[in-house]
Amino acid sequence: MKLLWILAALLALVLVDVPIAIALGLGSVVAMALETGLRDLPNIPLTLFDGAVKFSLIAVPLFILAGAIMNASGISQRLIALTSSLIGFVRGGLAMVTIGTSLFFAEISGSAVADVAALGSVLIPSMKRSGYTREFAAAVTSSASTLAVIIPPSIPMILYGVMAGASVVELFVAGIVPGFLGGLLLMAAAYRVALRRGFPADVAFQWKKVTKAFREAVWALLLPVIILGGIFSGWVTATEGAGLAVLAAAAIGGLVYRELDWRHLRKATVEGGIQTAVVMLLVSTSALLGEYLTATQVPQRFAEQLLAFTESQWAILALLNVFFLVVGLFLHSAAAIILVVPIVMPLVEQAGIEPVHFGLVVTLNLGIGQQTPPVASVLLTACSIAKAEIWEVSRANAVFVSVLLFVLLLVTYLPAIPMSLVEFFYR
Repeated sequence: MKLLWILAALLALVLVDVPIAIALGLGSVVAMALETGLRDLPNIPLTLFDGAVKFSLIAVPLFILAGAIMNASGISQRLIALTSSLIGFVRGGLAMVTIGTSLFFAEISGSAVADVAALGSVLIPSMKRSGYTREFAAAVTSSASTLAVIIPPSIPMILYGVMAGASVVELFVAGIVPGFLGGLLLMAAAYRVALRRGFPADVAFQWKKVTKAFREAVWALLLPVIILGGIFSGWVTATEGAGLAVLAAAAIGGLVYRELDWRHLRKATVEGGIQTAVVMLLVSTSALLGEYLTATQVPQRFAEQLLAFTESQWAILALLNVFFLVVGLFLHSAAAIILVVPIVMPLVEQAGIEPVHFGLVVTLNLGIGQQTPPVASVLLTACSIAKAEIWEVSRANAVFVSVLLFVLLLVTYLPAIPMSLVEFFYR
């Protein structure tokens, strides 16, 4: 009952336009005061500080900055040109170029919003000029960008790893197969829609264009090799890999492509700082909620009650899927992970569900939430770029959201899909 009151109070504050971090901190302070009186309130600043100084969290601002530098230094445009030369000749090829480029870009930025903002500003106008409807262009760009939450490196995975005590590197590895499987299925869906609606091919296939685009993009292609190769080989941690991403993106953009100047670097740094401040404030205020939940043992009681109802892993995963899909309608992924994961982890552990496997389930659910109003942060960004109405885009997006839901079911009930590489390399 206490948990329901807390969630109801938080939802009420969010609905009246109180920022989520402020609502989370205020609700937690009031709950702590009602539970234990005023004696614990002097410890609040220490709790806020301790919640935000975890080493793994340093990766969040660094990956955000790396994505901003990529967008400012011409790296994104070269990836688009290479993907277009490879698959642009297929009917609906420009939609497939969007999906394929998102796969590349996600391996560096780790953020779906950064993905759609960087690529959508180039690809959505291109699709509109080529005869695609603005609604379809926004829909395919938005859904493709959602792959950023499961393809490593992923900022939501980093946050989940911190909240759940799971290995961030193993989470990254677990996202590889579902991420690329999702990309292929989205391409198949785009091709089918393109055939039905008569969307054009982009350009004729020519080896000359492929080789030229590859020569220009080869340094950009080295970025995921440097970052992910260093992390997966054990040479650097995920946090150190984020620092490596910033250095590599700056070096390639500034020294090789010579398109990154001080003005662009300053803009990228400011954008990264603003996004980081939002995430870190959420993380620190979530520590207050964690203190309260630990003291009252609400998560443990929640787990006991649900396990008394059913002990089936399949049933528990189904209930948690529905729960996170609903949460994703109203909360951004970072806020949802920070708020909800500490509550459900005791249930996950008692039910014998692998935390890394569950991390993929959580991030996919919340990625789908980025496509579904009212919050729909990624979808709204795509609609803004395309100058399209959100409900019309949602209708066009239904086929792509169905693909993402299918991938979610595969990941949930066929754990070998996300866990096979983890088992091979780390177990």
